[in-house]
Order: sequence, then structure tokens, then C-alpha cells
Amino acid sequence: MLEKKEHQYERAVLVGLVTQNQDESKLKEYMDELEFLAFTAGATVDKRFTQKLTQPDSKTFVGSGKALEIKGYVKENGIGTVIFDDELSPSQLKNLEREMEVKILDRTNLILDIFAQRAQTSYARTQVELAQYQYLLPRLTRMWTHLERQKGGIGMRGPGETEIETDRRIIRDRITLLKDKLKTIDKQMSTQRQNRGKMVRVSLVGYTNVGKSTLMNALSKSEVFAENKLFATLDTTVRKVVIGNLPFLLTDTVGFIRKLPTQLVESFKSTLDEVREADLLIHVVDISHESFEDHIASVNQILQEIDAHQKPMIMVFNKIDDFSYEKKDDDDLTPSSKKNISLEEWKKTWMAKSKHPTVFISALNKENFPEMKRMIYDEVHKIHISRFPYNDFLFEYFDDEEEK
Repeated sequence: MLEKKEHQYERAVLVGLVTQNQDESKLKEYMDELEFLAFTAGATVDKRFTQKLTQPDSKTFVGSGKALEIKGYVKENGIGTVIFDDELSPSQLKNLEREMEVKILDRTNLILDIFAQRAQTSYARTQVELAQYQYLLPRLTRMWTHLERQKGGIGMRGPGETEIETDRRIIRDRITLLKDKLKTIDKQMSTQRQNRGKMVRVSLVGYTNVGKSTLMNALSKSEVFAENKLFATLDTTVRKVVIGNLPFLLTDTVGFIRKLPTQLVESFKSTLDEVREADLLIHVVDISHESFEDHIASVNQILQEIDAHQKPMIMVFNKIDDFSYEKKDDDDLTPSSKKNISLEEWKKTWMAKSKHPTVFISALNKENFPEMKRMIYDEVHKIHISRFPYNDFLFEYFDDEEEK
């Protein structure tokens, strides 16, 4: 059973590697994100440990010397959790727990734990539980955490562990049961989608914590849960929205993230059916985040994986109210970098050449909303008249706010 959110923050340390495929700047981005994930799950980070290796050590992920350094710091400072930025193999997890005698989590387990906290509906809880069991199955040799699981806490909100000699059979049976349950729910949800009639369907997509739910609330005048934490929204929400006098269905779905666990991608494919079956995608991007281009690439990759990358799309660059940059002096001849490019300069880069309609907004302050709403109206209208060419005269555009 999934447990309720723990209110007491745990103390943790983070561990990451600089490798051939991940330089120091990229590692810093991932570690920043990992710290935000830890905070979302309920932990405060005391220290970060990094190491340069050609590839992760097969036994303990980091080298033996670094493992001893981490162990010493953890014991000396009473740290209860060590979080690794990449997924650990079952043998690495076992070796690290034996060596450090504290709770060991990897990025996958941490994300699964956040999903366990956020799942509200029976459907989402079933998806999370399936992903947790799939993650747990090859890791049943964990030596002592079955005792810790009784205490709860980060990474401990999973389905639990029993004696190893019966675990595998029990978990495999449970996985089969959960998959069957999801198939049944999928059929029900597919029927619900068909029963929504011929209304144009629009889906909000984007990296986690880019402001999709805030935008959903502003457009639909509803109260979808929105919070400045990763994966604030887990359950799919559908609302009827009217712009001018043209109605359509707007869907808010789970946010994407880099290094998304394969178990979650598989378990949540059915949730992403809302994206796959949408007529129009609104790709929301946090323009204030220094890695927003990487976020766009991550989202596009997942859209391609679910065969939704060819759909009509609107690019919405959100959080212009949070955008900041380091202005260069006029006599500064050093090359421009991401840190000193203004918003106006960004608009003249590849964004201006995008094949998709593009708009820059603040969902929080509703800045540039008329421009965005007109853009959405035009794209929905194109789809609508292609579907119903004989009732086009029924619709005209006007700004709802101005009319009122």
C-alpha cells in the first residue's frame, strides 16, 4: 500500500559522476534537479559528492575511496539517506547498503517515491504501484531495508518487502494482477474519450514544473492543483474551455523529466494516451530555466516515443516574469552565452524560425494572454472547420476578458 506523505524532512547527501557522457556543467544541472526532487520528496540536502570516472564503478558506482569518504561523512553527521543521481544496479545497491549501513536511493527510486505521494486517483495509484514492483523485483536481495520500511520516509512508500524466498512469486503475481487492472481501466478511459464527442482535444505537455497547471487554471477558470514542486500534477485533468465562442477540451498531463525511469514510461503510457489522441499540443516551456532547451529536447524525445511528435503544436514560453540575464557592457567583446542573452534576443534566435506558432507569456500574471488565446483559437478553429466545414459561421473570435 502507498503511504501518506511524511511531514518531517530527512537529511540526505547527493552523489553524482562526471563521465565521458556527462561533463561538470551537465552534472551540476542534474544535481540541482536531484536536489529539487529530494526536496519535493521530503528531504534536505546537507552535501553533494561528485567524482570524475570514465564510467560508473560496477561494484559501488563511485570509487572505493569516494565510497569511504561518503561513509565517513554520513556517520559523522548522522545522515540517514544517500541519493545517487543515476539508477543503481541491484548489485551496486546491495554493496552500498552493506558498506554504508544507511538508506540508499537512486534517482529512479526517488521519482517513484514522489509519484507515490502525488497519486490521488485509483488509476494513478495502480500505475505507480506497478512501476514500484517492477523496480523492486530484481532488487529483492536488499539486506536490511525491510526493517526500515516499517518506519516510512523517502523511498519507503513502496509496496513493501516480505521474505526473499516468497517475494519473487508474490511480486510477479501482483504485477500480473496490476497489469490486468490497468487494462480494464484503460478500456473504460478509452470509452470515456470516445463519449466526449467530436470536440477538439488539446493537451498541455512540457517538462515538470514549467507551469502547465497554472496555465490550465487560467484558461479553464478551474482549480487544478499547482505547486512549485516537481510532479505537482500526476493525475490527468480534463476541462472544457471556451475561447470566443469556440469550445474545446483541454487536458493537463504529468510532466516529463530527464532520465525518466523506464518503469514509469511503461506504466504511464496509458496516461499519455491523452497526449497521443489529442488534436493539438500546447508545449509549455519555462523560459526562465537555464536548461530550457534541454527540457524541450527531452519532451520532444518522449513525444516521439509515444508517436505524438507530428501533431500540430503551439510553443508557449512561460514564466517571462521570472526571466533574468546578466547584461553585458557595451565594450565587452567576450562571446555571448545563455547567461547574458536578453529575452528579446532569444526571440530572434531559432525560436523565430520555429515551424510552430510561438508566444511568450506569464501564466501567473496573465501577461500576453490575448495573443496566446488568439493563437489557440486559430489553431483549434482550423481543426474544427476541417471536421465540421458546414458550421464555421457559428464561430467568431473575441477576447473573453475584454467582452466582460
